[in-house]
Amino acid sequence: MRIGVFFENYRREEQLWDSPAARGWMAACVLAVLLLPFYGTDYVVAMACIVGIHLVATLGLNITTGSAGLISLGHAAFVGVGCYAVSWFSRWGVPFYIALPMAGAVAALIGVVVGLPSLRVKGMYFAIATLAAHFVLGFLFREWTPVTGGPRGVTIPAASLFGFELSGDRRMFYPIFICVFLLGLAAANLGRSYVGRAFVAVRDRDISAEILGVNLLRTKVLAFTIGAFYAGVAGGLLGYFYGAITSEYFTFSLSVFYVAAIIVGGLGRVLGSVLGAIFMTFVPEALRLLASATSQWLPNFTHQLLPMGQVVFGVLIVVFLIFEPHGLAQVWARTRRTFHLWPFKT
Repeated sequence: MRIGVFFENYRREEQLWDSPAARGWMAACVLAVLLLPFYGTDYVVAMACIVGIHLVATLGLNITTGSAGLISLGHAAFVGVGCYAVSWFSRWGVPFYIALPMAGAVAALIGVVVGLPSLRVKGMYFAIATLAAHFVLGFLFREWTPVTGGPRGVTIPAASLFGFELSGDRRMFYPIFICVFLLGLAAANLGRSYVGRAFVAVRDRDISAEILGVNLLRTKVLAFTIGAFYAGVAGGLLGYFYGAITSEYFTFSLSVFYVAAIIVGGLGRVLGSVLGAIFMTFVPEALRLLASATSQWLPNFTHQLLPMGQVVFGVLIVVFLIFEPHGLAQVWARTRRTFHLWPFKT
């Protein structure tokens, strides 16, 4: 029975995975993901790619909202900025491994502008400011035809690496999950750094954080900028994955999707982003499969079930806020603790 983890020096305490068992499970999970294209069906691989893209964006929003406490309702707009940025860079012949970080940088620059009001307004007022930014960027997506293609959208050439074209779900799988792993590792390490602790201090009590020497404006803008960078990279991956995109994809409902993902998964935790992105991606897919399975016997029920995705998102947010405010990550932590202490009670 595992009764605790004891550290003999600071170096061991700073490890991301604090025990051999944790490191073993992590290695097994990474290996299972890496081998997924070899044993998974086309449907499974495609859904895994979509989950990976949403996971990158969710990680960014969890840094902004979960760690720093800045409520953002315009995250989908930054995903759109990244998508249109890689489209624009592709026209210039920029390789995808350069276009992706550049797309994140473009989204981050816009995030700096949007995050500047965070010093004067906070809470719901700042959320309304990000909502306004979402509608402004959405207007540009629809009307700035030379860059975004207007309502018709844009096509994005397939990514290529050393002449090898990364077209199709199975070929895009590895670029997507390499980004997931690197950005997830960066987010986990950020939380243990001075910057990550400053985010938490600002979230919990900004006045006390300022007294302790935290620069509020720099910290808040940095949190919003990092979150926008993650969203821009996710948008770039989304563009390369689909090959064509229109402004109709980056609606307010997508921002609600990401907010629901971090609440359901767990605020301020990398594991929460992972669980939330997986759970919220498969909720509408489960509704679609259920509607397809019942279409022969209950056709009227099927027509009512398909548009209920937004209703389900809203209900899930309310349920988790009431009964499990720390999200699925806390449920997983409780489950692990139960097994660690078995057969004794927690």
